[in-house]
Amino acid sequence: MKPPARLPRPLLCVTAAVATALVGCGTVNGTGTGTGNGSGTVSAGRTGGGADRSELEARARAAQVAIENVYVTDVPGFDPAEQSAGVIGDDGFSVTYVRQGTGAHIRLGVERGSMDAAGCPRVPLGDGGTGGAVKCTADGGRWYRTGGGRHEYATVTDGRLVRLDADLGTVDRATLRKAAEAAHPASDAELDAVLPDARPGGGAPVERGDLPPVGDGAPDNDVDAGG
Repeated sequence: MKPPARLPRPLLCVTAAVATALVGCGTVNGTGTGTGNGSGTVSAGRTGGGADRSELEARARAAQVAIENVYVTDVPGFDPAEQSAGVIGDDGFSVTYVRQGTGAHIRLGVERGSMDAAGCPRVPLGDGGTGGAVKCTADGGRWYRTGGGRHEYATVTDGRLVRLDADLGTVDRATLRKAAEAAHPASDAELDAVLPDARPGGGAPVERGDLPPVGDGAPDNDVDAGG
């Protein structure tokens, strides 16, 4: 089995390097204030009155995410970090849940794909892989995977691979299992809370003022007499 693409392109401000400090990322609590509620739930209403379905679909497209790949979970004591949501692979979705003040974080990732006993050890564990051997154990219809100081629950559902991974030293297996069991497709209210806002312009190319109208497009570095 060909492992799913692991080329994340999320709008991340929570990464492995920042997970300890947790600087610059608030948590989504439905008010836009950047503070968490500690419940692990994603509350609706980040945009005030709530977004309709067409706006949610536009926001998903702007993030290059297939809206059906947006999953959320409920992790007691953890909250989704704002600006941690984004695309992985072609049209998958990723969001990071953090426990404030501890450095503990759980990453939820969803991509199209599958996993079986033969392929499980070959799929890199964690965002980008840990570089270590992966050990796989069947656990309640899921795969429990360990390697390189991290662990993960991977679940195959509706043609998607839903993965929740964390550091072995900061998140115990029971907590990770609960997060995996609670993972589900986001409702409209949850989509409104977790999807990044669409940026004006939709990523249109920036117009350069120093490019000549003809030729190979190299910058025009000519200067007047005297430099």
